[in-house]
Amino acid sequence: MTEKDLDTRFSEAVEIALKMTQASLPQDVQLRLYAYYKQATFGSAIYQSDNFDLRNAFKTNAWMQISHISIEEAKEKYIEIINSLK
Repeated sequence: MTEKDLDTRFSEAVEIALKMTQASLPQDVQLRLYAYYKQATFGSAIYQSDNFDLRNAFKTNAWMQISHISIEEAKEKYIEIINSLK
């Protein structure tokens, strides 16, 4: 599979996710989607302590837990979750 194919599928999955409501997704799924999205779009998480509230702590923790995977793998995992929710 070419890089463009993966990027196209990832973009399509993001579009689907944007149409979902937070209320329709369990919080653990929201955190996994957030982490895979951040890993796929920004790479590995870097700890930042400025203006850190509990919600952001959970989000950063979820991202840091998967920061060892590649951007491509993060995109695939994100796509898998979205496809399982459709």
